[in-house]
Amino acid sequence: MKHLPKHIRPRWRYLAVELETWPDADLSRGSFQRELWFAAQNLVGDAGSADADLTVLDFHFSGGVGETVVRARRGHVSEVRAALACIDEVDGQPVGLRVRGVSGTVRACEERYLRRPAGVPEERSVVFANADRTALARDTVLDVRLPSGFVGATELDFE
Repeated sequence: MKHLPKHIRPRWRYLAVELETWPDADLSRGSFQRELWFAAQNLVGDAGSADADLTVLDFHFSGGVGETVVRARRGHVSEVRAALACIDEVDGQPVGLRVRGVSGTVRACEERYLRRPAGVPEERSVVFANADRTALARDTVLDVRLPSGFVGATELDFE
């Protein structure tokens, strides 16, 4: 079977997306793909979602932070950004998403916008709410472990 001529082939755009959630969350590519499809379907309908043809290509997640590459048809980038903004949880875990950039090739997207997350977050002992507690540190963000879950804070909250 012959390839399609270049002018007939579908054109793609690749979005570099950053994910952030609590340190004990465990997200998978499949669950993120499912949430993305549901968000796009609810936002632009079945026909619009099928036309955008969203696919999660590259997914890395560990220690509460991750990144992924989302493929979409050219001309649908604004709908994809809106669908990503509608996602507030994956597998019952609250999640924050940020689009770092858009590119025309996977290679350019990875080289320009993606950096692999630094390994395991550093564990610190902090005083929070007048008690000694354990916190997991990522860059300038601290996630303080409480009996009911995690609380997000910055280093400025402890000085």
